[in-house]
Amino acid sequence: MKKSLSALLAAAMTMSLLTGCVTIEPAETTASETPSTEAQADASSAEETEKAADTAENEGQDTASYTIGIGQFAEHGSLDNCREGFLAGLAEEGIEEGKNLTVYFENAQADGGTASQIMTNFAAKNVDLICAIATPMAQSAYSVGQKNDIPVIYTAVTDPIAAELADADGAPVGEISGTSDKLPVEQQLQMIRAILPDAETIGIMYTTSEVNSESAIAEYKAAAPDYGFTIVESGVSSSADIPLAADTLLSQVDCVTNLTDNTVVASLPVILDKAAKLNIPVFGSEIEQVRIGCLASMGLDYIDLGKQTGRMAAKVLKGEAKASEMNFEIIEEAAFYGNTKVAENLGITFPDDLTANAKEIFTEIAQ
Repeated sequence: MKKSLSALLAAAMTMSLLTGCVTIEPAETTASETPSTEAQADASSAEETEKAADTAENEGQDTASYTIGIGQFAEHGSLDNCREGFLAGLAEEGIEEGKNLTVYFENAQADGGTASQIMTNFAAKNVDLICAIATPMAQSAYSVGQKNDIPVIYTAVTDPIAAELADADGAPVGEISGTSDKLPVEQQLQMIRAILPDAETIGIMYTTSEVNSESAIAEYKAAAPDYGFTIVESGVSSSADIPLAADTLLSQVDCVTNLTDNTVVASLPVILDKAAKLNIPVFGSEIEQVRIGCLASMGLDYIDLGKQTGRMAAKVLKGEAKASEMNFEIIEEAAFYGNTKVAENLGITFPDDLTANAKEIFTEIAQ
C-alpha cells in the first residue's frame, strides 16, 4: 500500500515537471520574516532604552549647566536695574535661571568688609563666574577671583582704570572685564545750563573711599568752567555723614548734581527732602534718580547697561571668549529723563528741545 502511494506521488511530480506547472510553497514562515518572541522582546527593550535616553536628555535641559554668583554693593534702584538687566542679557543668549543657570545673589549693603566676605562665599561654592555690581564689589571680586581662578564680569564701574581693573589702554588686568557707567559729564552740564540759565554753582556730594566718584569729580571740575559753573564738592565717609554734609552743601550752591556714588545714592531721599525745602534743584545721573525726585538727568538706562554686561558674561560662560580678552565697554548713548512734577514744584519749565527728545518723562514722584 505504501509503495503504491509513493509510486503515485512520483508519477504526479513527473507529470508536473513535464507540463511546466510546478508550484513550490514553503511549508512554514522563516524566522527572518516573522520575529520570534525573543526578537520582539529585544526590539521592545531597545525602543524603551531610546525613549529613556530622550527623556533624560530633555530633563537635562532643565538642569543647571552654569552657576554664577552676583554680588551687589548696595541696595538702590540703579544697581537693582543692573542686576535685572544682567540676567535678561544672559537669557537673550540662552542662559536662563531655572533652566540651565543657578544664581547665588548677595548684597553687601554698602559695606566693604561684607563685600569681601560675599566673594569668599562665592569661591567656596565653586561658581563658574562672578558678576560684580559697582566698583567696591568689583575690586573685591577681582582679588578673590584671581586667587581661585574664577572669571569676573563687572558692571556699574565708573572708571575701571582708576579702580585698577584695567590698564591705561582699557585692557583687563586679569580674568576680569565688564561695563562702565561713566557719566556723560559734558552732556549733563549742557543740560543743567539749558534748564538753569542763571545758575553759577553746582554742588556734588561723594564718598571719599570710592575711586569712581573721585574720578567723576575731577572730570566735572575740568569741564565746568566751559559752561560758566563752579563745582563745590562735599566728601563723606559713610551714610551717617550725609544729613549734616547736605545741610552745609545746600547752603553754598544753586543746584546739586548727583553721581553714581553708591553711598550717596542710597541716601538720596534725605538729600532730596532737604533740597526741596530750600527750593534747590537736584539733578540725577540716571533714570531711577529722576523717578524718585531728581529734576532731570542726561543719564544712562541701567537695565540696558546690565543687558550689555550679561551678553559679555555669556561669551565667557560658553567659552567663546575669556574675560582677559575683552576690553571693558561703555554704553554708547545717554538720554534725557525729566520729572515734570518736580519741575512744577520748583517753578521750572523744561526747554522744548529737551522734552522733544526725552527718553522718558515722569509726571509723579515715586515713593
